[in-house]
Amino acid sequence: MSLKTKYGITALVAGASEGIGAAFASCLAAEGFDLILIARRPEPLQKLADSLSDKYKVGIICMVCDLSDEGASEHVIASLDGKEIDILVYNAALSHIGSFIEHPAEGHNKAAHLNMITPMNLVHYFGGKMVEKGRGAIILMSSMAGLQGSGFLATYAATKAFNRVFAESLWYEWKDKGVDIIACCAGATVTPGYIRSKPGKVSLMAPAAQKPEDVVRECFSRLGRRPSFISGQANRFASFIMQRLLPRITAVKIMGDSTRKMYRL
Repeated sequence: MSLKTKYGITALVAGASEGIGAAFASCLAAEGFDLILIARRPEPLQKLADSLSDKYKVGIICMVCDLSDEGASEHVIASLDGKEIDILVYNAALSHIGSFIEHPAEGHNKAAHLNMITPMNLVHYFGGKMVEKGRGAIILMSSMAGLQGSGFLATYAATKAFNRVFAESLWYEWKDKGVDIIACCAGATVTPGYIRSKPGKVSLMAPAAQKPEDVVRECFSRLGRRPSFISGQANRFASFIMQRLLPRITAVKIMGDSTRKMYRL
């Protein structure tokens, strides 16, 4: 069954201008969905929208919005003025790499709002509408950093843990209501943001970074089948060792040591 047949005709992608969000938008446009694309920067967002509109002949609405703002979810909901959303993808995220206390509290608050509060509010509204009509899908991007404590990624890791538990909890509540929800726990992915962070190689044994398109393809193959998943076979193998075979304190140390080495902290 196609995504349109199962879910509807309109998809909203938050954090859509590049990387995994753009890959989600491209995949959904190829499936024939009309799109609502949200991002903070207007230029790359409009460039993506023009490209997808020309290629797939779908309707696209661009919404420029800083999703870390306290009123972001209310702004999105009001701007759409009751428009029905059949698939919601929340990809937007903010990550500070480095010492927790050396980064201003305001920055951590913005990350918490962008990564947790805004998606929670959007899921509450649009998910509620989906439950009412008995059809829909929601994808929340999580991270392998959220599977255990991750030094030098403290706030980001904690918020991504929230996204995974949040999606898993709603999967249980909605599994018999026609609404599919999943958390995608991605590892390193070759996105512009990842490249801009200038990561170093941790070791020859570290999983290679995935392509955004591969993450998206795997996510849709698992949507409706499970509440969360880890993207990439190598990442799943690494997670199995970290979560099942090693003591948790060892896993936490490995994550912190890896981030320290990767970013030369």
